[in-house]
Amino acid sequence: MLMFWKETFNSFSSRIILCLAIILVAGFQYMFWFGEGGYYDHQKLMQQIQQQTEVNQELKERNRILGAEVYDLKNGAEAIEEHARLDLGLIKPNETFVQMSTITTQYQSTYVDPNKQQDVGTNEDEDSPDMH
Repeated sequence: MLMFWKETFNSFSSRIILCLAIILVAGFQYMFWFGEGGYYDHQKLMQQIQQQTEVNQELKERNRILGAEVYDLKNGAEAIEEHARLDLGLIKPNETFVQMSTITTQYQSTYVDPNKQQDVGTNEDEDSPDMH
């Protein structure tokens, strides 16, 4: 096999042709992997397309929800009433507005009875051992 290669490329012109072929193949490989529109550019574009597809799906879902809300506002009195009650705080005539507090169970009242008398002359801090 080695003899075949020696006999084939023993002339100067055949060696030049071999070198040119190697340079061409290397150049084409470089362009395929790293050139404009090559493999790595293609991979980057595919990743960007995937990301944009996900963003588009989220926006489509948001638009669908907004479209349903617009439809309800145009065609239904209940949606308008709900919007007015929740967002604007409106009530109907002859209704009583009741607002519920969300106080936790650990809440302690800070009510001070105004009728309760306190001794002005005694001071609790005087009895504490830290003050002496």
